[in-house]
Amino acid sequence: MSAKPAQSKFVAAPPARESEVSILDSRTPVCFVIDPDESIRHFLSLILHGSGIDTEEFADSHTVRTALARREPNVIFLNISLDSADAIECVVALGRGGYRGHVQLMSNRGSAVLAHVKSIGEQQSLQMLPVLKKPFETSAIVNILHDLKLGDPPASAGRLDLDEALRNRWIEFWYQPKIDLRRKQLVGVEAFPRARHPQNGVLMPSAFIPGAKESSLVTLSEQALMQTLKAGLSFAALGISLRLAVNIPVNALVKVAVADIVQSYSRQFEKWPGFIIDVTEEQIITELALASEITKKLQHLDVNLALDDCGRGYSTLAQAKELPFAELKLDRAFVIDCGTNKVNAPVCKNVIDLAHNFRRVAVAIGIEKASDAQALVRMGCNYGQGFLLGQPMPEERFISLLRRRAPARHPDGAAAALGVKSP
Repeated sequence: MSAKPAQSKFVAAPPARESEVSILDSRTPVCFVIDPDESIRHFLSLILHGSGIDTEEFADSHTVRTALARREPNVIFLNISLDSADAIECVVALGRGGYRGHVQLMSNRGSAVLAHVKSIGEQQSLQMLPVLKKPFETSAIVNILHDLKLGDPPASAGRLDLDEALRNRWIEFWYQPKIDLRRKQLVGVEAFPRARHPQNGVLMPSAFIPGAKESSLVTLSEQALMQTLKAGLSFAALGISLRLAVNIPVNALVKVAVADIVQSYSRQFEKWPGFIIDVTEEQIITELALASEITKKLQHLDVNLALDDCGRGYSTLAQAKELPFAELKLDRAFVIDCGTNKVNAPVCKNVIDLAHNFRRVAVAIGIEKASDAQALVRMGCNYGQGFLLGQPMPEERFISLLRRRAPARHPDGAAAALGVKSP
């Protein structure tokens, strides 16, 4: 069961100004989120943006009316507070105004109160969805979107030749937030490749990377570097400085002109945020000398290595005299249920402590449950990535999210982010 979210550092996003309306593609679904708790508003917005849906956030129903006159949302997420009068007034006003979208009530009130408000909505001929009882997990929102057929369709299964995808320019890169777990702040972004097939839709890396030729992986890695750096410039144009990251196979990394590519883009940044290249523990654990060599060649550019899928090679790392990685990224297999699993929890704690002993950053990937995020914070884990904190999304969706958060950026240029606990 999830705890109530900690207060986030985001400020409430006001209804979009007229100059912003053109930014929202009228073909893109939009949801309104009405809740006095800003951390819940931002939690929902992050999920919705990651699913290809625009959002507008409101602290109460009275501020919604101007926005409704401008654009009718597909779904309104409406909180029922201790005083249900505001929610009832909103439901009645929506009915009288002829609102045609769906209404998703959400609350931690008792079932009788929720049923009463829902019945009033039905009397107003509104499309009332089954009530969402707080606390709820990310999957509950995703299931609602799936049932309503809103947002991006799920990635397709199947196989695709990487050469064919590269030749036809089907490869694109999606961006996942990296969150400072304790400060609740967006500190970085990692790029992941996707293939957008004209018939089969979006395909995950598992569809085109396994079995790919080394030359194709080198080309993909070069594109990952260049496209992520270009995206970083777009983020910087919003006044938001994010440390960028990509995952590159070791065999490809030694053949890619990383320094030349980074130098050609880094000078275009007013403030260079630095770059992280993830290499998997399985590929590099027996080649720590090679990792040190790569690090020394790139550190003058503020380009560092991160050890991805970390955990199984702990004994080797614990004996090392130096650690040529800026980050140790916990394998998602150990992150899952780390709040309760008696095997996974100590593995996570050991890796986190090892990172800190070498004055490195510990990152947990694949965080899906609020209880796991809370456990990781208690263990001292620095950063986190995962479905709970934001799934990978196309560049334009990530920029849309950042644009709404730009007014809340911190003096150092970093953007604020959602709390790690789900509502």
